[in-house]
Amino acid sequence: METVEVFTSEGKGRALKAVKEFLSGEVIFAEPAYAAVVFDSLTHLICHTCFKRQEKLHRCGQCKFAHYCDRTCQRGAWLNHKNECSAIKKHGKAPNENIRLAARIMWRIEREGGGLTEGSLVSIDDLQNHVENFGEEEKKELRADVESFIEFWPPQSQQFGMQYISHIFGVINCNGFTLSDQRGLQAVGVGVFPNLCLVNHDCWPNLCFRSTIELRALGKISPGEELTVSYIDFLNVSEDRRKQLKKQYYFDCTCEHCQKKIKDDLMLAVKEGEHKPSQDMVKEVIQFSKDTLEKINKARSEGVYHEVVKLCRECLKKQEPVLGDTNIYLLRILSIVSEVLSYLQMFEEAADHAKRMVDGYMYIYHPNNAQLGMAMMRAGVTHWHAGLIEIGHGMICKAYAILLVTHGPTHPITKDLEVMRVQTEMELRMFQQNEFMYYKMREAALSNQKVQVMPEPSTEASQDLFVKKQ
Repeated sequence: METVEVFTSEGKGRALKAVKEFLSGEVIFAEPAYAAVVFDSLTHLICHTCFKRQEKLHRCGQCKFAHYCDRTCQRGAWLNHKNECSAIKKHGKAPNENIRLAARIMWRIEREGGGLTEGSLVSIDDLQNHVENFGEEEKKELRADVESFIEFWPPQSQQFGMQYISHIFGVINCNGFTLSDQRGLQAVGVGVFPNLCLVNHDCWPNLCFRSTIELRALGKISPGEELTVSYIDFLNVSEDRRKQLKKQYYFDCTCEHCQKKIKDDLMLAVKEGEHKPSQDMVKEVIQFSKDTLEKINKARSEGVYHEVVKLCRECLKKQEPVLGDTNIYLLRILSIVSEVLSYLQMFEEAADHAKRMVDGYMYIYHPNNAQLGMAMMRAGVTHWHAGLIEIGHGMICKAYAILLVTHGPTHPITKDLEVMRVQTEMELRMFQQNEFMYYKMREAALSNQKVQVMPEPSTEASQDLFVKKQ
């Protein structure tokens, strides 16, 4: 932690600044979780130590709840699982993820005390809890969590007061960070990272947090510059981002992009030209888009993907004469339809929509934004499957360059991209030498292979930095 320093940022309170120059992709610092747990819905699918998704996991023979990759992960978890294991056995069942995380935090405090731990710049005791800002519904949820915690907490363990227990739940509520699986494609758990909590939000940040332990520079950072991350996805107009941040994290965003409403005009763009649509027509199409997105979410949750495609096509027909190429409502539909069409093996149509999506994203996102990199990768793979090797290879190369910065060269998703980059480069050379033979060989290869099923479309919203209990 000698590369960063705690200071007081005007209007923000405690913050971190760089004490040396960092270049794009450099790791600022790495921080293991103070405590972390797997989401309730994934406890039997994800290792409770390394948070990797595995087909066959070993179950704890005592509590029958915790699951591990192997004996190595199980032994590595024992310090944190020992008290939890006996408490679950005595309680009769495992409580929800919030209770389990609070318990893990307090068992660690029982072992080590509530002060600074090795490598930490701030203690759990000193983290913001924002309990005083809770609304009535949140206070009701807090009381329920505290009551459930007291029922679960063993009498032989150190006893904590109601105010301190409430503090821990408040910390989890506004500072619980989402943990991803080994490929970084799905949020699988929640943890508390004290040092990360000192990094303030900016809608156009200079850092990203990936692979659960690394904070990486998105561009050149000068000594003395404040370090920032984005708590939420940027793909929203400034007013909506500020509302979301106020509701979830209890502060008013004063970043330059929100104050000056930078890129709002792009995100709400309408068609230009002599037949420019009226304001009433724009409002009507945006409302239609919002209504359609609700129907799409319902169809996706039920796995009715052909209905999703039908709804998307109808919506695009309404949007295209009215909304500009960077309008966020158009981009959201393009993102969904390209993903679902790929899953349904309709690659040519999917590729067309995916290209329009990433073309729009490139005007809006930071050039080293991880969401842009992942979207570029998905679009590149879709073009590759469609036989559009030139565009596909170009997109895969661009995605690789972005994810080298945001994820680093050793991350599994970056390694996968490197393999794809080499493979598509080889195919591109073949295509340039003899286009006819390339398609003949491709056709022959495809006819001798089983149909590859693309990953099932995700029903999750875009993954924000911090996770708030819903």
